[in-house]
Amino acid sequence: MAKTTLSVPEIHCDHCRAAIEGALSPIDGVEGVDVDLEARVVRVDHDDELSLGSVVEAIEDQGYDVPGRDAYMRA
Repeated sequence: MAKTTLSVPEIHCDHCRAAIEGALSPIDGVEGVDVDLEARVVRVDHDDELSLGSVVEAIEDQGYDVPGRDAYMRA
């Protein structure tokens, strides 16, 4: 299992947490999601084979920007 931490500077409330957790949890290969509102990061426990692009797209589909997204889209 791998862990990836994504910066998501716009998150700030429980609604943000719920939206991101709800979007990421159903993705095949995602084993766990921790949304840290204070640090403004999303930590994802996932299978090594998971395309991080799908994680970034799911976060962006909820209306949040992921700085450095291009690096993950190639992963």
